[in-house]
Amino acid sequence: MTFLLQQTISHAVMITGFVAMMMVVIEYLNILSQGVWQEGLRGSRLKQYLLASFLGATPGCLGAFAVVSLYSHREVTLGAVVAAMIATSGDESFVMLTLIPKQAPLVFIILLFVGLGAGYITDTLFTKQSLTDAGCVHEFKIHEPELCYCFPWGNLKEQWLHCSPSRGILGLTLLLFIFAVVSGLMGPPVWNWIRITLVIVTGVALFIVSTVPDHFLKEHLWNHVVKIHVPRVFLWTFGALFAMHLVVDQFQLGNWLQENQLIVLLVACLVGIIPESGPHLIFLTLYVEGSIPFSIFLASSVVQDGHGMLPMLAESRKDFLKIKVINLAVGLLLGLAGYVSGW
Repeated sequence: MTFLLQQTISHAVMITGFVAMMMVVIEYLNILSQGVWQEGLRGSRLKQYLLASFLGATPGCLGAFAVVSLYSHREVTLGAVVAAMIATSGDESFVMLTLIPKQAPLVFIILLFVGLGAGYITDTLFTKQSLTDAGCVHEFKIHEPELCYCFPWGNLKEQWLHCSPSRGILGLTLLLFIFAVVSGLMGPPVWNWIRITLVIVTGVALFIVSTVPDHFLKEHLWNHVVKIHVPRVFLWTFGALFAMHLVVDQFQLGNWLQENQLIVLLVACLVGIIPESGPHLIFLTLYVEGSIPFSIFLASSVVQDGHGMLPMLAESRKDFLKIKVINLAVGLLLGLAGYVSGW
């Protein structure tokens, strides 16, 4: 049991580290672009479906947040939100890229096209696209475009001479992470593309932490990524990995999972309704271990949307339930099709 705990913690730390660094890069690119990409959602329905699905398919919750924010101001349709939420995997997309790097791009592509179709069908069936709570005018303060000089060349020396605790902690942590990966203490035991990717991504994150101004570092990296996302990702990852080992290895329920796939499919889709990044990891780890087929994992991916729907839950519970029911139906249909087809 002690070895199992050590192994699970090590894997959880590596996965959480990679997820956190990818979030740092995404935050950096989002602010650097000043949110210009969000403007592309405004336009024809086809354009909305395409861009909403694409933004949903990009790792993280930023694209999903943008779509919900625009929907709350009646600038995109309900179908565009459905397309984005089916396409998105939230923070789990980073974990998928870590655990199943070969299959993850295929999953993202499938979800993107499923989202496109579901978005079109949704707008065809539901002609009234306005928000149920009429009169909504307030803004979501979610990664709104802001002016940020992400590389203040003249202030770099001053920033390090008067280094803030958050910059020092993040910089030291990234240096230790690079050392652990290069030395083989964490990650693959030999040099391969996974280890190279970890080193490159960590190096980019270290550059960002070393150069961004204090405001960006505190508000976007420390208060958002470190304080909010990192604890959640670690706890959910550790919990999912540990639970998977108990279910498959200790309780030996692998055969039961294989023999009761319809029940597992229903549970996976129902769990996907939870607007939280993490529960989906249970089914991801079960798929990685070969305890459930691809169809159940894909159905779970269709229904779950990480934190993407939290703003919608705050804005309109009726529209939240409507979108979740649509996604649940799509996930169950796709899972059943896979069950019948044997994949």
